Amino acid sequence: MPPITFVEVDQEDIDAIRAKFPKSKIFAEKLQDVLTECRDTEILSCFIYSTIGKKELNCLPNLKLLCTRSVGTDHIDLKECAKRGITICNVPDYGSHVIAEHVFALLLSATRRIREADERVEHGTFDYHGLRGIALKWKTIGIVGTGKIGRRVCQIAHGFEMTILAYDVVQAPELSAFDVRYVPLQELLKKSDIITLHAPATPKTQHMINKKTIATMRAGVIIVNTARGSLIETDALVHGLKSGKIRYALLDVLEHEQNFEENKELIALPQVITTPHIAFLANDSMRQIYHETFESIDRYLK
Repeated sequence: MPPITFVEVDQEDIDAIRAKFPKSKIFAEKLQDVLTECRDTEILSCFIYSTIGKKELNCLPNLKLLCTRSVGTDHIDLKECAKRGITICNVPDYGSHVIAEHVFALLLSATRRIREADERVEHGTFDYHGLRGIALKWKTIGIVGTGKIGRRVCQIAHGFEMTILAYDVVQAPELSAFDVRYVPLQELLKKSDIITLHAPATPKTQHMINKKTIATMRAGVIIVNTARGSLIETDALVHGLKSGKIRYALLDVLEHEQNFEENKELIALPQVITTPHIAFLANDSMRQIYHETFESIDRYLK
């Protein structure tokens, strides 16, 4: 058995890894924090906070298979891996429904004033005055990106009887069953009460939400991002929230997740609800992530 290393592992997942690969090395830390201990590894499994570029690859001379336990691969230098003949595996669909559910958990927390109501009751006041919320029914939701997650969001939005606009470079005709109407991105931004982002992180999508695009949106728009932090220009978002143009920003991802100080001003705003990149994090999805990762390793070993 070649040396296998797992990094960024939660305590709850250690037993499953040990049962499958008893001799593997397992670390809770990111790769860059345990590089010297991983030098001999041939197979590496990581998550999105392990940056894997030329510097890291130079410290892993025997690496042949790199399995990221994520859909996205923007934390990996794919070109450098290709030069070195390293095979890359990801997990293309481990629980699109889980992330879509989180979108609506964030939405309902904001629109029904759940956080404020809970805090009020905790402080001894059982009174509804000043907690009037917003109904989702008949609101227009704009879904940017209709891959597997975006499609699930369409399905749930249809259940709430929302008007659904969508934008993607590749359209999904089957979404007509949920009364989804594809429109140009500019039209979606202009007409939506709620905008939820489900696009990948690429040079083209970086800062797709910026001062210019925010200016075209409806007053009181709600923005949800469970995709990648780089899709939103942070300074523009803060300005939009402070000016009242944006009613709520509901974020599971941040532009500078590794530098928390850069997000303090944003997070402190009362119209912002932030979760620490947990949209994917449920028992069912984690089992699927490891199942597919183990299968990728098994295929390599055969």
